[in-house]
This record gives sequence, C-alpha cells and structure tokens, in this order.
Amino acid sequence: MNRGQPTNPATEEPTAYADLNDVLRDLVAAVTEILGEDFCGAYLQGSFAVGDADVHSDVDFLVVTYDEVNATQELELRAMHERFPDRDVDWAKHLEGCYVPDQALRRIDPARTAWLYVDNGSKVMERSAHDNTAVVRWSMREHGIVLSGPDPRDLIDPVTAADLRREVLARIDAFMPDLLTWSGGLDNAWTQPYVVGSLCRMLHTLEIGRVTSKREALLWAKATLDVEWSDLIQGALDDRPDPWVRVHLPARPGTAVCTWSFIEYAQAVADHQRAGSKGVLES
Repeated sequence: MNRGQPTNPATEEPTAYADLNDVLRDLVAAVTEILGEDFCGAYLQGSFAVGDADVHSDVDFLVVTYDEVNATQELELRAMHERFPDRDVDWAKHLEGCYVPDQALRRIDPARTAWLYVDNGSKVMERSAHDNTAVVRWSMREHGIVLSGPDPRDLIDPVTAADLRREVLARIDAFMPDLLTWSGGLDNAWTQPYVVGSLCRMLHTLEIGRVTSKREALLWAKATLDVEWSDLIQGALDDRPDPWVRVHLPARPGTAVCTWSFIEYAQAVADHQRAGSKGVLES
C-alpha cells in the first residue's frame, strides 16, 4: 500500500502525511495506556526531525519514561508492536524506535547501554544500543518533533560538536564491520547507496559539527569532496526512490568496488582529523 501524498505542510500535524499522523496518534495512545503514570513523552527524531523525510523514510520514534519499563509493561509493549505492522497502512510497517528512562537519556552514555528497541518493520522488540548515541540525542534535542510530552531540551543536556565528532570518528571505524554482520555486502542495490549516504553524513558531521539529513550530506559531499566520487555520490542520490524494492536487486555494475574505495577514503579522512585536531575533539 502506498503511504500517500503529503498533506498541507503548514498544518500543526507532526508530519506532512495524514495517514502517518493517524498511526502516530494511535501509537501514542497505546503507549500512554500501557505505561500509565510512567509515560513522560513521545517524539519523532531521525529524518522527520532533521529534514528531508519522504514516503520512503523510516519513522524514527523515541518514547521517554519516568522509570524503567517493568515486566508487565514490556509484555504489553511487545504485544502492541507485534500487531502494528499488520495494519493496512504502510507507515505502520516502518516504525523504528526505543523506550528509554528520562535519566538514561539525559546525558551521553559512554557504555551505550541497550534500550528496549523495535527495528524498522520488525514485530519483535529487542534490547539494542542502536539509539543510545550522541547523534540521536542531538537530533532529538535540537529538532525533535513532540508527539506528546515536554520540550526535548528539558530532557537532554546539550550535545557539543566535539561530542558528535568524537562519536563519528569511532563510528567510521566500526561502520563496515558492523554492517557486514547483518547485510549481504555491497553487491546489493539497497546496501551500496546506504553505505555511501551514511559515510557522507558522517563526513559532513566531522566538517560542520552538527547532524544533517542524508540528502543534505550527499549534496554537500558531491560539491565538496574529490571529484572522483561525484558519480558514486550522484548514484546514491538517484537510488533513493523505492529502497524496499532495491533490497532484492543487485547493485549497479562497478559500484561495489568503487564504494569500497570510498570507505577507505572516509577512513583516511577520519584518521587525518583524529591525528590533526585532537584539541578540537577534546574541547
């Protein structure tokens, strides 16, 4: 089912998509009922917060609680998320988010403790550190969309440019080893442009000290990085439509090899910044 065309973006709804707004209202209502007095707030982060969300975007949410989710609440949340993807609304199949106590969200967690998390399209909740990052905290604090609850600035301490750069430098090193544990490699038409876009986003954060959308980062990279990467980056921009169809297709001929070279380039940039800007990272 198609997720529908945007409604008037000038409305006070959380997104430009009426059917998504309905799903989000239902999600918040269900979560509020399950958590009761432990419910603090519900928010959108990710692309709907930082910009350039479209009909192909994941719906990245974050629910804040006043206490750890207890065993009964967890069972009910798991049952609720098991039902959501069966709805006859495509957006309901692309919810991705986590549940976190307010005190655990407040400050960056170097240990990256796992939170209760549901992956995009999954019916099974898990414990994951996926959203326990400086990037998520910055995105939510600076641009988070309130579905219910207090201003996210009241929940999250400021995240500095140095915090973001430090995390991105570590993420570049771990990115491909992590990705290869769950993907089929760069010969896939979804994975290959995803890698290029993700690396461009990380390089952009290293450059400017804030988080931008993947599209904004790709456009910056195409205009700024070495010209040898222009075609690869433009390909990632062109391949944005229908990502879920591309999961079942091979990557464009030659792009996997070129992407491996781009990975090495990004790692070299990170190594150069790590060696040459230690004072900035510690400021």
